[in-house]
Amino acid sequence: MTAYTPSRRDILAFAAASLVPRQAFARSYLELEWDDLMPRGVPYGQIIGPGRIDEENDLWNPEYDANGQRLNMALDGKRVELLGFVLPFEMTVEGVTNFMLVPYVGACIHTPPPPPNQLVFVSTREPWPNDKLWEPVLAAGRLSAKPLTTLVADAGYQMDAERIKVLTW
Repeated sequence: MTAYTPSRRDILAFAAASLVPRQAFARSYLELEWDDLMPRGVPYGQIIGPGRIDEENDLWNPEYDANGQRLNMALDGKRVELLGFVLPFEMTVEGVTNFMLVPYVGACIHTPPPPPNQLVFVSTREPWPNDKLWEPVLAAGRLSAKPLTTLVADAGYQMDAERIKVLTW
């Protein structure tokens, strides 16, 4: 059996790799803003119409044009992270396993829902703690441009969360 003797190239490659920060090997995510989910060149003000007043429930119900349904297909299948708020759907004693990630506090509950291309339905294997529902979160995972209809609102996107963390100021 012959002993392996590393070449100068092997030694230099190992030395160079040891200088690379550990974060460079960590999973990287594309950082998104909510505007990135909308069609390019269409500002939010052009998606939302005048709406109508629901006098019985004292609500304003927005109306969205076709651009509210259009998705950014370039994001389909990408590993992304997005800052938002949790609107729980499935809760257990351990926490929330399915939720809608919404762009602002109270969306869909205290105010009418945003257009579908501004809502992300998130599924997570590890339940999100029930005591952190009002905190802003950074959800990271694989995004699917796949519409989903729920009782609360229509979501334009779905995400399998790999990581969720509370945003601290």
